[in-house]
Order: sequence, then C-alpha cells, then structure tokens
Amino acid sequence: MANTPSQPMQGADLAGLKSRAAALRKAAALPRAEVQALLDAALAELDGAIDALSTDHDDGAGAASSSGLHSERRLLHAVFTATPVPLYIVDKDGTVVRANAAAAELLGVGPGYATGKALSSLVDPAARAALRSQLAVAGRTGNPAALTCGLLGTAQAVRCELVIQPVHVRGDSIRLLVAVRKDADQKDRAALPAKADHLPSSDHLPSADQRSSPDQLSSPDDAVVASARRLDLLAAASRLLLASATVSEAVLLQRCAQLLQGDLATWVIVDVLRRDQLRRHFAAGPDDPESARLAHAVATADPTPGSAPDQVAESGKTLLITHVDDDSTLGNDADGNPLLPMLGGAALLSVPLAEGDNQPYGILTLVNDARSGQFGLADVALAEDVGALLCRSVSARRTLRRRTETAAALEASLLPPVLKPVPGIELAPAHMAPTRGREVGGDFYDAYPTPGGWGVAIGDVCGKGEDAAAATAAARHAIRVLAHWNEDPAAVLRDANEIMLAEEFGGRFVTAAATHLSWQDQILRVVLASAGHPGAVLVNPDGRAKILPGGGLPLGIFADAEPSTLEVELTPGDVLFFYTDGLSGARNPRGDYLEERLTDMLAALAGRSAAEIVSDMGNEVLEFSAGTLLDDLTMLALRIGPPPSL
Repeated sequence: MANTPSQPMQGADLAGLKSRAAALRKAAALPRAEVQALLDAALAELDGAIDALSTDHDDGAGAASSSGLHSERRLLHAVFTATPVPLYIVDKDGTVVRANAAAAELLGVGPGYATGKALSSLVDPAARAALRSQLAVAGRTGNPAALTCGLLGTAQAVRCELVIQPVHVRGDSIRLLVAVRKDADQKDRAALPAKADHLPSSDHLPSADQRSSPDQLSSPDDAVVASARRLDLLAAASRLLLASATVSEAVLLQRCAQLLQGDLATWVIVDVLRRDQLRRHFAAGPDDPESARLAHAVATADPTPGSAPDQVAESGKTLLITHVDDDSTLGNDADGNPLLPMLGGAALLSVPLAEGDNQPYGILTLVNDARSGQFGLADVALAEDVGALLCRSVSARRTLRRRTETAAALEASLLPPVLKPVPGIELAPAHMAPTRGREVGGDFYDAYPTPGGWGVAIGDVCGKGEDAAAATAAARHAIRVLAHWNEDPAAVLRDANEIMLAEEFGGRFVTAAATHLSWQDQILRVVLASAGHPGAVLVNPDGRAKILPGGGLPLGIFADAEPSTLEVELTPGDVLFFYTDGLSGARNPRGDYLEERLTDMLAALAGRSAAEIVSDMGNEVLEFSAGTLLDDLTMLALRIGPPPSL
C-alpha cells in the first residue's frame, strides 16, 4: 500500500468514496466476482482514507475541521465494516483488534467474536506456527506477506489465502491488515489444506453435515437430522451403560469413550480423580496406527495444573474453547511437548463427570480437529448428558460394590464358616442362599461359652436386605454377650428382646432359639428356649425323629414377651437338628411344603455324622424344590458324642 503524503479529504472526496464503496459491494455480490481485484481496490481505498485522515488530523484547526475529521472516521469505520472482503486488523503480537462483518460471517460467529483473540487460534492448527512467523516478519520489516491455510469455521475449516499488509498510521504503532481470500475451487466442498502425517485420515471422520450442531445448521431439515443423530447417540450410550453391568468400571469408561469418538468428537479423553489427584485413564482417537501411537502418548500423560481438565475438576463447570490459542491447554506429553497440536486440536470441550453440583469423580474431554468443525451448544448439552449418565452408572456400581462388600462382611459375621468346638459335641452348620435375588439374608447361628457350659443359638429375621441383616446382627451379638454372664437361655432371650425394642430396626423382628448345653456324668443336659422360632428336630440313633416344641414370641415386638422353654437329656448318638423357616417353607413345583416330610428325611439319616446330615439335607431340599429356593435357609446339626473326660 502507498504511504505517500496526501491532501486532506474534502466533501467531494467523501462522496466519491461512498460511491466507490457501494460499487465494490455490488461487484462482490456478482456470481463471477474477481475477488483479488476487489480486494486490491478495497485495500487501496482504505489506504487513501487512512492517509487523508492522518493529514486532516495534522492540518485541521477549529470546530469545522474537527467535525469533518469525526465524520471521515465514521465513514472509514463504515467502509471497513461493510467491505465484502473478510478483513482483520491485527497488532504486531498477532492479537485481533478488529474484524469486519465479512470476517465474522466467514467464521460463522457474531460480530466482535474474534476481537481480543490471537489470529493464529482462528486457523488450522497445522498452519499456526507459520502464521505467527509471517505476522512477526511483516510487523518487523513492513513488507507484505501471504499464507495459505484453513480458517476454522463452525462446521469445518475453509481453505483460503491470508494476505498480510502492514499499515502505517501517523502517531500510532504499526498495525497489520489481514485480508482473507477464499479459495474459489474449494467453496462448495469441505476444504482444508493437506494435513500433516500425524493427523487422522478423513476416512475415519463423519461428514460436516453429520457433525454440525443444530445451532449451526442452515435449514430445519438439517436441524432435525442432527437432533435425531444426537438422540441416537444418547440412546446408544444408555444401552451401553445398562448392558455393561458385569464389566469393570475401567472397561465401562473405555467403551463409553470409544462410543463418543467419531460420532461426537475426533478425540475423546477420560480422566478420573484418584485420591484427590486427576489421573489420565483413557484416550480414544481415529482408527489408524499413527493415532494409536498418539492415543498411547495422551493416555500416559496425566493432566497438568492449569490444563483444561484440571480447570474443570477445580470448578466443576463445563469448559468450551471454540478456537484454542494455547497449545498447552491439554497439557504436555512425557517429553514436554504440547499434546493439543499433536492431535491437531482446533476446538476443545471438557465436561465434569458429576451429578448436579456434586464433586466430579472425573472429566470427559472432547477434541475436534479442523475437519470436524467447532463444538456447538447442542454438543455441549449432549456431552453433559452423557457425562451425567456415565457418572450415575459409575456411582451406582461403586455403591453396589460397597454394599455388596458390606453385606458379605455382615453375612460372614452372622454365618461363621467355623464354630468354636464344644466338648463332646460334633457341630455342623450349613447355609443355602436363595436362587432368586441377591439381597443379604437375615439368618444367623452361633456357638459360645457360658457359665457352666456352652450355648448354641440360631435365628432368622423378618425380611431381607441390609436393614434386616442389621437387626439380625444386633440379636446375635446381644445373645452372645448376655450369655457370657447368664447360662439361662430364656433370660438371655428376654434381655435380648429389651435391647431389640430399644433400637430402631424399621419394624423388623427376629425369631431365635437359644440353647444351653452342660454335661452331667454321661448325660448331656439341654435347655432350649424359643422366641417364635421353629422347634428343633430330635433324631435318635434307632431312626426315630420328632419335632420338639418351639413357641414363644419373636424378639423386638412386645416388651413382656416370654420365651418358651424345654429341657431334654441326650445321650451319645442323639442328634439335635436346628433350622430356619427357609427349610420348612421350601416347596416343590406342586406346592407341597418340605416341612411335611422333614422328620422322614432326617430319620433316614440317623447314624450319620453331623456334617453328613446337613450336606444330605441340603441335597434333599434342592431335589424337592426342583432347584428353586425362594428364601435362604440355615441348618445346624449337633451330634452327641462321648462325654469329655474330666
């Protein structure tokens, strides 16, 4: 552009400038407009107007001159804004000072969007380094420069040529005028400069109309198609999370990332919080060998402080960067190289994996290259929805795992696999879980020392689940502790009832049988107390079997409940068989109850060891019920052996 002195702009000159500017706008709208010629003419007009304004500023004096100066400045601003060629005014450091309407339209953004951004952030990442150098050289030498690259529009990058022209204004620092000339051969198709070798192939990326957000589309039909695709993706994510109930959390996160990659973003990265530290978990990119290498480099680099995932983890809020101008936004690899340029990242979206305002347990980061366009508001909403679904799924898994571990520990404490040995008595317990449902049961059994002998207890709770198991645990431990000081099983059950009534167990009640065993010479004296529990079965060595009376009221219902009691004397070979209602209530396919055959089954097992009796009874129950158990059942067999030596 010429920098020779000029005369102050007069009224006739202003009228001529207006007329020529209008003619340029009309010429640009013609089907076969000569873009380069129009660009040169527009730049020449701007150059003349700038020089004229500078001269007016030096020579003007008085109110009339000042008024004319302001008028001409407004005219210059109007010409710049209305020029049909996309124009940017840039500082020497590359920051956009102003952009005209044509530049905003080319990017698909609103007026003023580019102001304050680095011009390099608006171009294809592969061309950013070259653009920074060209701007620096033009600002330093005052010589014009040109660069072919892709400008990042909302849907895709547009191949164009940037013409960089230094602008000298008297009394002001040098500025750079960057004009954009769109490649006419590329304007009707997805246009990008040839990508570097490290960028993924376009064969692995959806087309622009598939990837555009509804807020970026030009027709209602396009918006409907895009919305339907997003609903399909959300439904697919829901199916994935529901169908992956048996896989680990790590595999679930990886599958979700692979689902989103391609349909929603070029790259998908998952970070998780472990011990309050954000750790890289997985990275998914296009399906080609070079991308696999890059995915490994990304996956092995934890997010650094200040990176986009770190910012989202700190704030708990979504972060959308439509034109990334900081190469370190995604952090660095093991060698200190910025990850984002390696991925060709042009746009970035990070969403917290959290429910509502809760602390996120991880971050989902989406990266688009220049081919895939910018993320729109619809993409943000979809990513947040998927993140919330993923969070709920992982949270449910963790809760289920904790509850399962808690239930297993609780059940193990209620049903110890090994009981303390009781002198002169063979003890054999067995527990069978229901074949339907996996809730922790409420059965328990125990053996413990008492003053003057030993105690044995068995019980069951009304209901299933953690609350029921908690009520059972309270009853079991109460009986065990109380029996430490009192050998009377009836008194133990009365005191346990008071403890149960003092606690809140959601209306749960427990049936229990407590037994005191003591040797008197060759005879085992047995005192049985029952609180609503089924009576034990006494099996003699000769095959006789009878159900002993149970009775009493369950624990945790009435304050004045009195257990029923019974005393029996047993000799070697006798068997005392305790059980819960899961056994007596077992049914066959015809609806018959096993309790009707219980004594016959046990009579047939007379003379067997305690372990053989509970094992064979378990097989009998499964055969009788055709393998279907509706309730958990517990058995405890006591076989009387020789009395212990004194």
